[in-house]
This record gives sequence, structure tokens and C-alpha cells, in this order.
Amino acid sequence: MGGTTFDGWLRGFEDAAELRARESSPPWQAGGVLDRAMVRSVQKFQAGEDGDGASLIGKSARVGDPAYAAAVRLFVAEEQNHARLLEQLLLNAGASTIDGHWSDKVFVSVRRALGLRLELMTLMVAEVVALRYYEALRDGTEDPVLTEVAARILADEERHVPFHVHRLRGGFAHVPRPARLAAAAGWWILMLGAVGVVAVDHGPALRHLGVRPLQFMADTVQLFRPIAAEVLR
Repeated sequence: MGGTTFDGWLRGFEDAAELRARESSPPWQAGGVLDRAMVRSVQKFQAGEDGDGASLIGKSARVGDPAYAAAVRLFVAEEQNHARLLEQLLLNAGASTIDGHWSDKVFVSVRRALGLRLELMTLMVAEVVALRYYEALRDGTEDPVLTEVAARILADEERHVPFHVHRLRGGFAHVPRPARLAAAAGWWILMLGAVGVVAVDHGPALRHLGVRPLQFMADTVQLFRPIAAEVLR
């Protein structure tokens, strides 16, 4: 078969973009007032989703695989759409967005300072944390707008994780085992640190959603474990 191993991923992102263009807007008029803790939590995640992705796009272009580079651009567009959905959610609830949050700024600075492989590893930590967060957001509220927005974002994130796993698995395919073990140790340290910060920082919102912070941490670790094993096996 012709093409590259990322042709299928590119078609998947293109199909998702076409579906999104035909999709109706969430029922904004049905939303209610958000709890203060929920507002603060959503504001921080919205700031984290809101970026131009220039660093990742630039690094993906240097890989030399046009399908992968195009897929990354569509991935960034989906993340930007998440930011728009969360912004509208906040505005609809009478709240505003924030310029940023210290934890996100640290995360972005680390990502941009690294090569593609290490940037993706850092990004993957955020993606896995987001999986559990948006699941909690979807399932822990009776607000139809919050549920709908979280469900849409979660569906995208569930596609993003295997996309990045595919790239990372290939990137580590020829790395010696000792180096892979060292990468695994560093990756786990980053994950545990990040999920701990989120559990504490978003603790009031998580409790409002019926999720204890320690349970959030345990659930996220369980999500991350098979991903790390697949990438660095």
C-alpha cells in the first residue's frame, strides 16, 4: 500500500473536522449558573487548551512526513475548538476566561524547550489528565450544556491519545533499552507531579463533581500505565 503510516490518522482528523462543521451547537440556552469552584476549574483548563500550537506544528513539519504534519495541524485545530467551547461555556454562565495559569505556563515552557519526542511525552501527560477530567465533567453534573461540551471534548481526547502513542512508539522503536527505562522513569515522575498538582488545584471542583482528589489521581495513573507501557515496551 502507498502512503505513510499517518495517512489513516490524517483521514480520521479530516472526517472529524467535516463532522464538526455539520454538527449543531451545544444547547447554550439550557445552561445554568456554574458553581464558583467549577468556574475556576474550567477557566484553568480553557487557558490550557487555548494555544496556537506553533512549536508542535513546527517540529512536526521537520519530521518529513506530510501526512503527520497535516494531522498535527488538525489536532491543534481541535484543541483550539475545545478552548472556544469552554470559553462559550464560561460566557454563557456569566463568567470570563483568564489569561493563563502558572501550572500551564510551566508545562508549555517545558514542552517548547524540548525536541518533538520529549514535547509529545509532556503533552501526553496533559492529554491523559484531560481524559479523566472531562470524564468527571461529563458524568458529574446535571447541567446539559456542561455535559454536552465535556462529552464533545472527551471524544476528541480519546482519539488524540492513540495518535500520539503511535508517533511516540515509532520514535522509541530503536532507542536502547537502558535509555527507554530512563525515559520511562522521567515520564512517570512528570505524570505523578502533574496529576498531583491538578488534584490539589482542582480539588474543590472535583469534589463538586463527586470525585475525590485521591481517586482522581489513582484513576489517571491507571489510564497512563498501559500508555507508558505501550510506548516504551
